[in-house]
Amino acid sequence: MSKHINLVKLSVGTESIEGLRAWQSSPMAQTRDGLPRHVTRMWPKRADEILAGGSLYWVIKGVIMARQRIVALDERRGSDGIARCALVLDAEVIRTEGAARRPFQGWRYLDPADSPRDLPKGRALDDKLPPSLAQALAEIGLR
Repeated sequence: MSKHINLVKLSVGTESIEGLRAWQSSPMAQTRDGLPRHVTRMWPKRADEILAGGSLYWVIKGVIMARQRIVALDERRGSDGIARCALVLDAEVIRTEGAARRPFQGWRYLDPADSPRDLPKGRALDDKLPPSLAQALAEIGLR
């Protein structure tokens, strides 16, 4: 099994996992292949490790709440001619245990050993905690 690395990124403007899913299914976010993409300014230097099974972990309202497997990295050139990296994501958004994160810019590498575990399939449908409560529980290590 290949060693992989994950990424973690703030989902700016998103209030919930449902909001993330809704944005990714909106006409503005649609792509020809139907897979969501998130465009970033920087190309990861550890691309091979990311593509060996890495995921993008989403921070929503100060808490990692979900992840999506990264299936490819595409180059995107903006109207300014600058090359950017489009993280091509699996369409499935997987809920994870909550893990508090302070605000940061861009994305960061996230070692698999430090990545929150996926919620069991049955828990993925549990009632959602208010974001402030999820954050408080994550900060004390209970969610």
